Amino acid sequence: MTGWQAREFTPVAGMRLHAAVLGPASAPALVCVHGLGCSHRYFLPLARRLAPAHQVIAVDLPGFGRSTGPDRVLDVRGLSLALAGWLRATGRACAPLVANSSGCQVVVDLAVHAPELLGPVVLNGPTMDRRARSPLAQAVRWLADGPRERPSLALTLARDYLDCGPRRLFGTFGALLRDPIERKLGHVHTRAVVARGAKDPIVSHAWAREVADLLPHGRLAEVPGAGHTLNYSAPAELARIVQSVI
Repeated sequence: MTGWQAREFTPVAGMRLHAAVLGPASAPALVCVHGLGCSHRYFLPLARRLAPAHQVIAVDLPGFGRSTGPDRVLDVRGLSLALAGWLRATGRACAPLVANSSGCQVVVDLAVHAPELLGPVVLNGPTMDRRARSPLAQAVRWLADGPRERPSLALTLARDYLDCGPRRLFGTFGALLRDPIERKLGHVHTRAVVARGAKDPIVSHAWAREVADLLPHGRLAEVPGAGHTLNYSAPAELARIVQSVI
C-alpha cells in the first residue's frame, strides 16, 4: 500500500473487489478504472495530484490487482457489470470516472446498461482503434509506446501482469478486440473528455477525434509529447484535464 492511505474490499456478486484510496473521506469521490492487465498501482501518480481536493479511489476489476475473480475470463460486459455492482455497493454512483485504455471500454459499456451510475467521464487513451482492431496491430502499437512512458511503468506493469496471469490477460485482450466501443459512445450522456498523449501510438489522433465526436457531450484534449498512459507518465497534465470536466 506504499503511497495509498487505505484499501477497501467489497463483496460483489460472489467476488471480493479491492480498491486503493487516497484523500480525505470528506472530499468528493473520484473513481479510477484501469486498463488491460493493470491495477490500482499505476494510478498513484495521478491520485497524488488530485488529493486532497478529492478522495481518489482506484478499483481493481475482477481478477486483476488484489481483486478476486471467477475462473472464467470476463468479457467487457462482465467487467462493467462488476463495476456497476461495486459502485452501488460502495455508494459511489455518479462519481466522476477516470479510465485508462481498455478501462474506457468498460466505462462506456456501463453507460449502456446502467447510465444512472455515470458521473462526468474522462477517457484517457480509449481503445480499441477500429482501424487497428487485430492482435498484431495492437501488439506493434503497444511496443512502440514503451519509449514514450516513464521507465518505472514497466516494473509496475510486470507485477500486475503476474498477478492476473497469462490466461486472464490474453483472454481479456481477445474480448476487448471484439468490443465495438464506437457503437456505444452515444449512450454516454454525461460530460466527457477524451484525453490523449500527442505521441500515443496506441490511440491515433484520428481515432481519439472520432471517439470525442461520437460522445453526446464530448471533447478532445491532447497532451503534447506524452504517450498512452497519462495517469502514470503525465499525471499533472491529466489532473488538469480531469479538473476541467468535474
